[in-house]
Amino acid sequence: MLALLVLAWGSPPHPVRAQAPPSGTPAPDAIIRELQQALADATLRFQAMDTAGVLAHVSAHYRNGPITKASLREHLLTMFALCDTVRARVRLDEVRMVDGAAWVYSTGLVSGRLRGIGAWTTMLSWEREPEVARREQNVWRLAGLGP
Repeated sequence: MLALLVLAWGSPPHPVRAQAPPSGTPAPDAIIRELQQALADATLRFQAMDTAGVLAHVSAHYRNGPITKASLREHLLTMFALCDTVRARVRLDEVRMVDGAAWVYSTGLVSGRLRGIGAWTTMLSWEREPEVARREQNVWRLAGLGP
């Protein structure tokens, strides 16, 4: 998920901070399991450096301030060009349902081993950052927080 994502459901560089969502309700366990499975798949695709596989977890309509699916693609390509290996650790802290959308709060760390140097570096880290996921064609995809 990502951007998870990001990108394995983590937050993109310079994320737009959203206001707290409407109170919503805690997500049912079944939805949390579905989102965790989507996150696990997105994480595997990220660590395999599979740009298309990661982006399959992102809505074509994704927007988080100035960040779109196209700019996420560019961020992924840059990370994959700079690193010969990438890792993502993402934890879902809370999931709340608001008008059919899942507000996912996550904490994570994305790191990579720089090509030619061999040193590991942290590329992204975040704590309890929000992201919105929606079902599209019966699949959970990141939708973003809007403009």
